Amino acid sequence: MRPLLLKPLLLALWARPVLLLWLPPLFWAGNLVLGRALAPSFPPVSLAVGRWLVALAVLAPFVARRAYEQRHLLRRHARLVLGCGAFGIAGYNALGYLALQTVPAASVAFLNSTLPLMVPLAAFALGIERVALRTLCGIILSFVGVAWIVSRGEVGSLRQLSLGGGELLVLVAVANYALYSVLLRRKPTELDPLVFLAATMVAGLFVLIPFWAVEIGHGAVIPRDAGSLAAVLYIGIFASLAAFVLWNRCVATLGATVTGASFHLVALFTAALAFLVLGEPVRAFHLIGIALILAGFALATFRRTARSIAGS
Repeated sequence: MRPLLLKPLLLALWARPVLLLWLPPLFWAGNLVLGRALAPSFPPVSLAVGRWLVALAVLAPFVARRAYEQRHLLRRHARLVLGCGAFGIAGYNALGYLALQTVPAASVAFLNSTLPLMVPLAAFALGIERVALRTLCGIILSFVGVAWIVSRGEVGSLRQLSLGGGELLVLVAVANYALYSVLLRRKPTELDPLVFLAATMVAGLFVLIPFWAVEIGHGAVIPRDAGSLAAVLYIGIFASLAAFVLWNRCVATLGATVTGASFHLVALFTAALAFLVLGEPVRAFHLIGIALILAGFALATFRRTARSIAGS
């Protein structure tokens, strides 16, 4: 496509954010598939560090001046920045890549579909908001779906699961991101969103560095072949930076609930990409589990989603 035609197309898409809803889930699905493909050769913490170093390097020139202007505001909210960096940038990504070393990408994506239901639980645990009965029922139904996927359709096997299981690592990673999502609500409106994102990237890297040093100290080797470097560039630019910007655009114009519903596309895109690229099969227990997760999500959010669409 010619550059002169590309710019009007991008502007048209930006003006119609409902057409952008599928892009962040697609970018995140690519991240999961690449994370699984790189698992045998790329150390998980090193991959998380590389991802955010790339994203920060691309973003920094555009926000450096504004960040300097808002340095006092950043210092005032340093604990919030550190918390968001620790849970959303460091914890979620490093644990996710660690889980991908033993868990198929499709299973990780299906378990990630619990995120929209973990957020109200995290908000309740932190005393930020109450959980309505309808939402609670949806959460319970969703976790039935999680249990079905974790047990691979044999619920009795849950008694033999250990805390070191890869699927449980995914749930811990998602819990980290749920905490990040709740903390994100406390971001002061006067703080530039991209400045805040850059600051959380720096904070997340600060948290990751000690774990990275331990990983390297234990003999981890970072691959330098063209394919691995290209994968890190994709994850850093598209799955980290572009997906965030597009997601925020959709949240600002369509609302958090309507946008959040599109998160479940991650599971569908990942299953398709994992089947095409990695040859991972999609089994019956995956489909039953995701159906239960989606049903729980619909039960918890249907009325709010309908109101959001009606008001848009």
